[in-house]
Amino acid sequence: MDIKINDVSSSDKEIEVTLKPEEFEKEIKAEVLKKAKDISMPGFRKGKVPLNIIKKTYGDALEYEASEKVANVKFWEIVQEKKINPIGQPALIDIKFTPGSDLFFKVKYEVMPVLDVKEYTDNDIEIPDFVASDEEIQKEIDYLLKTNSTKLPVEIVGDDNQYILNAILTRLNDDGTPVEGVKPEELSIDLTNEGIHPDIIRNSKGKKKGESFKFSFEDKHTHKSEDGKEETHTTVYNYNVEIKDIQKIELPELNEELIKKVTKDKLSDEKSLREEIKNNIQSYYDKQQDDILKNKLINTIIKNNDFSAPASLVNNVLEDLIKQEEEEFKRNKYGKYDKTEARNRLRKSAEFEVKWFLIKNEIIKKENLSASEEDLKVLAEKDAEKTGISVDKLLNYYKNSNYSAKILDDKLFDFLKEKNNIKKVAPEKLLKTENEEGNDETK
Repeated sequence: MDIKINDVSSSDKEIEVTLKPEEFEKEIKAEVLKKAKDISMPGFRKGKVPLNIIKKTYGDALEYEASEKVANVKFWEIVQEKKINPIGQPALIDIKFTPGSDLFFKVKYEVMPVLDVKEYTDNDIEIPDFVASDEEIQKEIDYLLKTNSTKLPVEIVGDDNQYILNAILTRLNDDGTPVEGVKPEELSIDLTNEGIHPDIIRNSKGKKKGESFKFSFEDKHTHKSEDGKEETHTTVYNYNVEIKDIQKIELPELNEELIKKVTKDKLSDEKSLREEIKNNIQSYYDKQQDDILKNKLINTIIKNNDFSAPASLVNNVLEDLIKQEEEEFKRNKYGKYDKTEARNRLRKSAEFEVKWFLIKNEIIKKENLSASEEDLKVLAEKDAEKTGISVDKLLNYYKNSNYSAKILDDKLFDFLKEKNNIKKVAPEKLLKTENEEGNDETK
């Protein structure tokens, strides 16, 4: 028996096997006899047709069919002998056989790639330095005041923006006449809303119930022409606004009573409230920074250790992603789900997941990271204080819910954060740098 194993990629292999007649003839004959038992011909009972007559009728067809079965058996014998661990379904991609001559076959199969993971430390990683600003804190204060405000009917729009207009909007032609076929809309216009067009705020000042004002806005949009060039078009929309009703937003005073109300007696003074809001915003930003850091670490490490992910694993993950997305479509009644489109769209995500799964497991082994029962107990004790559930119940739940994997992931990222060079950069500066790098890559 001559065996040759070819490395197609880190996970794809091809094995070429050549067998001498004496190494497989018995198996071929046994397969032919087995098949002959199912053959019937006129004048003979089923399974009793002489082999020489079968040979005249079918020629070498039975031997050819038997050779594929023998090749399959021999492949798995070699797998066991050579301690090969195929994943997915091996495929017979070539077979050459003539009765009385050698049997040659080639099988393509996948194995888990052997990775020598490197360059997962000492990488320079930049992340945005998100910091809660005074403006953001004030916006939250303004929101609290507005949600606790009262609304009083008034006759005229004053100089500030604390008004809500109930109005009818009519689309106009350039000559000021209503656009035919476009029905007027009745809308509630909150002048405190940041998205309100400035012309509406400016032109509504001093207007009374029953009066009207006009405003216009430009819609600029870009599309490609037939020759591939980008063209920018501007459309001007004109509107008439008829005021049907006006309400004045009366904001409450930010006093002890209101602060106790909105914090459910947790806080009572403005300074503490602002500090609480700042901490909440910063906690949100910290979580964002951590997510961005994880993604950048993973992308950098995969780039430094890129390889061909085993197709069978990718397909398994891909089918799971499609199943989850399809269930979400059904649950939210989004309409018909296009599996072909989803399969094309999600394949890169599936490849990414498989690559990171294999790479991170190698790093974990290399760095001897582990999740012990003591780690689970520490987590259970911490969560018991938050939830009021007993440590024993939480510990039992975590043991049965594969929380060890989560703890191991957390340990891995703690290790990677410590061993790489993390630099916080002003968000606008980082965005500019990444855009420039993205443009360079597309050239």
